[in-house]
Amino acid sequence: MTSDLSPTARALRALELLQARPGSTATELAERLGVTERAARRYVGILREAGIAVESSRGPHGGYRLGRGTRLPAVAFTQEEALGLVMAVLDGQPAATDVDDLVGSALNKVIRALPESVGRQAGELRNYAQAAPDRYSSRPDPAITSALIAAVAARRQVLISYRSESGGEWDSEAEPWAVVVRYGRWYLLCYSYRAAAIRTYRLDRIRAVRQTGATFEPPEALDPVTMLEENLGTGWEFPTRVVFEAPMVEVAPWIRPAMGKLEVLGEGCVLIGSTSNPAMYVQEWLAAVPYAFYIDGCPELIEELAKLSSRLSSALKEHF
Repeated sequence: MTSDLSPTARALRALELLQARPGSTATELAERLGVTERAARRYVGILREAGIAVESSRGPHGGYRLGRGTRLPAVAFTQEEALGLVMAVLDGQPAATDVDDLVGSALNKVIRALPESVGRQAGELRNYAQAAPDRYSSRPDPAITSALIAAVAARRQVLISYRSESGGEWDSEAEPWAVVVRYGRWYLLCYSYRAAAIRTYRLDRIRAVRQTGATFEPPEALDPVTMLEENLGTGWEFPTRVVFEAPMVEVAPWIRPAMGKLEVLGEGCVLIGSTSNPAMYVQEWLAAVPYAFYIDGCPELIEELAKLSSRLSSALKEHF
């Protein structure tokens, strides 16, 4: 909130408002900054002291505006904003501590463009902080990501080449509705003509993409994050159906959206979904659920469960 900002930060915010809304009055600046009119005038004074030409005029059409020909710095971050930016980058891309990394190189250029007083701490944070990589995150190709974003914005259908986790490859024409980042992984939410259904594709598994000449209209009131969550566990090679002998309200906190949809079944519940990686589904996901269950069908899951059971039984025998 603006009330938590330093005077310098509020002055920069006032500069942004004058760029976007020339002619803003002290009253309007005060309302948008969440301060008094007197304070708003003081922030205008800070801008003038910094050498930025802010003109004022009276009358019904009066207000503040930037002087003609005013040249503004390319980057105008407060120290808090700069540190927050570096922290966010390192959190999402631990390799950015290396200047040879693509994101690290870009971050280094941003830091060098900052005023010395602001950039010094940001540079030290980048140089001395260490971040452990998230083994579950993925890093898609920037060119493919850019092409998909362009198609989403232009509402153009695309032809994508995809490789699943199990190694299967296919081409599919799709309507790209949105690109969603979820817990370090990038997804394309789309309507796939190949599957004739909504699908979620991992961007790091898309090998190629190109726009076609066809256009589309996304669903009305589209909520990409919610729709992604609802469809993460659908459309993969191996159908899954797991029955739990515990109430749905108790099992639900342990179920990831990618595992499928949980439904009430008698006094227990059933998890219906699909996967392209039965081993991961059993060893990392099902094994973590602390309730009794059985697999209804899906021989691939049963096979992986048998392997896991045998391995754990062998480990247990060493103690008896």
